[in-house]
Amino acid sequence: MMEEYKIEIIESIVILFLYLIARFALNKAVEKVTLKFTHQQARAKIIRKFVNFFLLFIGLQFLLFVWGVEQSELVFFISSMLTVLGIAFFAQWSIISNITSALIIFFSHPAKIGDTITVLDKDYSIIGKVSDIEMFFITIQTDDGEKITIPNNVFIQKMVKQGRGS
Repeated sequence: MMEEYKIEIIESIVILFLYLIARFALNKAVEKVTLKFTHQQARAKIIRKFVNFFLLFIGLQFLLFVWGVEQSELVFFISSMLTVLGIAFFAQWSIISNITSALIIFFSHPAKIGDTITVLDKDYSIIGKVSDIEMFFITIQTDDGEKITIPNNVFIQKMVKQGRGS
């Protein structure tokens, strides 16, 4: 019986090896970009999570293909996932929108952990220090010691003033 699955086992080992190499290479690339643009390590941690998740997803797809999942089922599954992702990129309140917003914050937002910012809102502005930037939320600690979390997709839609607000 082991002979029957010998090729699949060898192909699975090759896929695992390629996954590990790609993961190592992409994590090193993220580290180099982080150092080049002087982003903080917390931001690099977020990007590493995205990269590792994406690689894991692709690796699992290859494993499913190797172990005999029908191509039509695999194509249907991948196209369904890509459709959901595509819709989610435009959906303002979705979880994937927050993840996408975290990427935007990482690469282009000037606020970073430790900065004092004011999130300007017509009803209630928030003044405090950015204490954490995660995949879904940004945490701001006020002078009173309160921790306020703001979804990433809301944060990138608000005007943010760096430094002490009025």
